[in-house]
Formats: sequence, C-alpha cells, structure tokens
Amino acid sequence: MEMKKDSPGQRGGKVFYGYIIVALALLVMALTSGAIFSFSVFFAPLQEEFGWSRALTSGVFSAFMISQGVFSIFAGRLNDRFGPRAILTVGSVLFGLGFMLVSRVSAVWQIYLLYGLVIAAGASAGPVPLMSTVVRWFHARRGMMTGIVMAGVGIGTMVVPPFSSWLVQRLSWRPSFVVVGVLILVVVFVCARFLRRDPHVMGLHPLGGEVVTGERPQTTGAGLRLAEAMRTKQAWLLAAAFVGFGFSVHTISVHAVVYAMGLGMSPTRAATVMTAIGGLGILGRVGMGSLADSLGSKRLLVILFGVLSLSLLWLSTVTQSWGVFAFACVFGFSFGGIVPLYSHIVAELFGLRAHGAILGIVGFSIGLGSAIGPVFTGYVYDVVGSYAIPFAVCGAAAAISGLLILFVKPLPDRTQEPVLVVEDSKRRPPEPPFIPTM
Repeated sequence: MEMKKDSPGQRGGKVFYGYIIVALALLVMALTSGAIFSFSVFFAPLQEEFGWSRALTSGVFSAFMISQGVFSIFAGRLNDRFGPRAILTVGSVLFGLGFMLVSRVSAVWQIYLLYGLVIAAGASAGPVPLMSTVVRWFHARRGMMTGIVMAGVGIGTMVVPPFSSWLVQRLSWRPSFVVVGVLILVVVFVCARFLRRDPHVMGLHPLGGEVVTGERPQTTGAGLRLAEAMRTKQAWLLAAAFVGFGFSVHTISVHAVVYAMGLGMSPTRAATVMTAIGGLGILGRVGMGSLADSLGSKRLLVILFGVLSLSLLWLSTVTQSWGVFAFACVFGFSFGGIVPLYSHIVAELFGLRAHGAILGIVGFSIGLGSAIGPVFTGYVYDVVGSYAIPFAVCGAAAAISGLLILFVKPLPDRTQEPVLVVEDSKRRPPEPPFIPTM
C-alpha cells in the first residue's frame, strides 16, 4: 500500500471540485446572510405599521436567533451523516417560503412564529453545514477557504440590506419580503444540487491531504465524538465565549440602521452602515482565515475580540454620523475576522469526526447570545431613550469572550485529520491507520 501526496486537481487534471464547493457556499452565504441582516431595514416599517415597541420588534430577531441556534445542532449532526445537498434543499424551501409568508402577517405572534420556526429552520441549513463541508474538502488552505466562504456574510451584508431598502421604498415592506423570499428559494435550491459532503464520495481526496494509490479510500474522521468533546472544559469555554459574540454582534445587526436614523441619517444612508460593516467584514474574513493557517485560531480570536470590544465602547459615545461609519469599519473587520475562526478552532481542538455537531453547539451558543442582546438593547432604549448603556454592555461582553478564549488550551494526544482506511475485495486484518504528518 503506497501513500503519496497528490496534485490538487480532479481526475484527468480538471479543476478541483472543492473550489466549486467554495464558490457555491459563498453564494449561498451571501444571499441568506444578507436576507437575515436585512431585518434591520424592515425594523422601522414594522414598528410604524403595527405600533410595536423596540423591545417587542427586536424580539422577532431574538426568537429567530435562539431557534436557529437549536436547529444548528441538528443541522450539524445531519450534515455529518447525510451531507449538505439534502439539508440545503430543505432549507431553501423553508427559508424562502417563510420570507414570503411574512408578507401576509397581521399580528405579532405570526411574525414570531415564522421567524422563530420556519425561517430559523431554513437558515440553520446554511452556516454550520457549509463550514463543516469546506473543512472536509481542504487540509491545505483550510482557513483561507473557510474565510472566503464566510466572506459571503460580508458580501450579503453589503448588497442585500441596501437592495431590501430600495425595495421597501418602492414597493413597501410586504412585497419586498416576497421578492427576497423568491430569490432565496430559487438560488439556494439550485446551488444545493451541486454540493457534496466530502471529496471521498467523489473518489477524490482533500486538498493537501493524503491519497491511497491503487485502492479505494474511505474516511473515518479522527478526533472526538460529540459526547467526548462536551466532557472537556475547552468545549464549554468556547461555547461561553461565543454567547458573548452573539450578544454583541447581533445587537448591532438589529439596531444599527434605526440607531443611525436617530442621528439624522436618511433610511437609505443609514442602510449603508450595514454596507460598510459588510465590506470591511470581507477583508476580515479572508485575511484572518488565511492567517489562521499559519498562526492558528486562538491568538487571532483573542486579538479580534479585543478590537471588537473597543469598537463597541467607542460606539456608546458616538453622537455624529461620521463616528458611526468609523465604528462600522473597525467593527466590520473584527466581526468578520472572528466568523471563520470558530470553525477553524473547532477543527484544531476536536478534529473532524463530529465537526458538524460540535460546530452546531457553538452555533447554538451564538444564537443564545443573539437572542438576548437585541431584546436587552431594545428594552433599555425604551426605558432610558439612549443606546449608550447597551452598546457599552456589548463592549464588555466582547472583552469577556476574549478572556475566555485565552483560557482554551489544546487537548493532549488528539489526531486532527481524517484517517484513510483501505478496503479491497479481500477481507484481511486491518492495517494500522495512516496518520498524515502535520
């Protein structure tokens, strides 16, 4: 049995299919994330039509985030078993249909139900399954490829909220939900048809990984199972850190536009705050994802959480529009840089055996924080008429998250990469597994 490094190409020198996976995942992340962050655009029209308080309106997004976090656990486990094609196919229908049905709501419980169950279930089919899929296709350039995929969040934030704002001004908010819903249903459904969980189902091997010549490779993922991972303090520290991340980041995603409008910006100009966050987020995702390949995730996460904290503390003092855009640039870069790193650090700590399921736990943690932050912020604003206190609290939460990451230590004696096992027509005692050299 011979083990060797293979070229990055497919059979016959074709383009490596992993790059196609990355391109499709990038498109899906851009559209779905942009649709999620467009809630800040619909915030004011919903308030105006129904007379809801900011806390009650924020609660819609909070219900979405906590439910998406719960669904992400199941999405990660299902991706480990069935792959992203089936999950994204179902998700596209739920997400798109949910958006279209929001256009028909007439009571607060209806929009809570749609965002909290239907849309959340559809959206959970995106980030965790896609990130877990990408890390299986790449050994080399893993951080870079994850960063490129998660740059879709930045692209979507730049494009979809302004597009949604344009639709609202011309069509009103109800038809706008229908248009965005149809786009999600069609585009994500088509992309899902071409996704594959890992290279071995196509007779390939991960970029930069090992290949067995002359025989058919299969994977048994190395690393910890979900139950084993959850018995480690590293998993709990990581989960707690990303509660603070969700609390801080999604407070801004919900309240940024309406906050900017309160400083005198027009709705269109206020929506460009999200564009600035998305644009700098692209640089953060790709840049930090690439650096993680050489520097590792932990030190980058500690630094980025520190920068995120400072930006939020700065925002709590801002009273003019230029300060909001300055904040958006720094916040966008640090927020964007953190996003691809939580998939990367899960792979570093726990391996790929249950990567999707463990990533789902982290996704749930983000959802938990995201459910609390926007409602807390809306409530404080309703009481005191200012965002200064909740934005300062968000800064403190981000600082605590950085400290928690600082205490995450590597697990001893754990293989990080998949093991390639050989099977042929003759049944024979298994050979010791080959462990790729890092």
